[in-house]
Amino acid sequence: MSRFRASVPITEDWQHFDFRVADSVATVTLNRPGKLNPLTFESYADLRDLLRELPHRGDTDVLVIRGEGKAFCAGGDVQEIIGELIAMEPRDLIRFTRMTGEVIQAMRECPIPIIAGIQGIAAGAGSVIALAADFRVVSASGRFAFLFTRVGLSGGDMGAAWLLPRVVGVGRATSLLMLGDTIDAETADRYGLVSQLVTDAELDEAVAALARRLADGPTLAFSHTKALITRELDMSFQAGLELDAMTQALLMTTADHKEFHAAFTQKRPPVWTGR
Repeated sequence: MSRFRASVPITEDWQHFDFRVADSVATVTLNRPGKLNPLTFESYADLRDLLRELPHRGDTDVLVIRGEGKAFCAGGDVQEIIGELIAMEPRDLIRFTRMTGEVIQAMRECPIPIIAGIQGIAAGAGSVIALAADFRVVSASGRFAFLFTRVGLSGGDMGAAWLLPRVVGVGRATSLLMLGDTIDAETADRYGLVSQLVTDAELDEAVAALARRLADGPTLAFSHTKALITRELDMSFQAGLELDAMTQALLMTTADHKEFHAAFTQKRPPVWTGR
């Protein structure tokens, strides 16, 4: 565990989804397949808290988010969330909507690469969680639906109106967020929403292969690249250039950069340590 964690213990018992770590790859599996893995108040909160803990665990270089069964995530549970929200006071409603946004913020600010492995539907909040991942490996059965307007709410939920135009462009984001239509995997791939499109039978292997590649690679370089991509979206070009320069100069002092040079000279593959 990171020494910067201090007195607060790392959580090992996550009660609202399955969580495991193997060979530096952590996997969150949303595990309510009978209802297409909907989110609840508790699973939102657990996701937010886990994402904040991951950098302190010391055993995780990649996070995979999956859904059990035939779907990724159907969004917020209609009865357990929407039914209760209708009766809530404004004070509690803003606490809830801020919490859901904190999940997406934590995904983008987490220095660990995140892969969403998507089969079946990714709808509502599930579609935004997939959107916020660094990589979306999608099977042929995958479908996306940013359906917030279909329930009478803004399509800009959980940062979708900020993130989606940056991934698929303003025109397509406008259509997806305003109309709330479901798009299939092939359409999502054409829009630029898919990192890798595979058959249903290939999904597990493709997710595992990408996770292994990231975990075995120069993890320090990956984490800084993710940070630059996220932060420079709000910067001027000049500010982005300066942040690039400072980051690159820092990484030029690392063991991984020296290891590349040694491996190149010795004509062997580099052995990355993330240092």
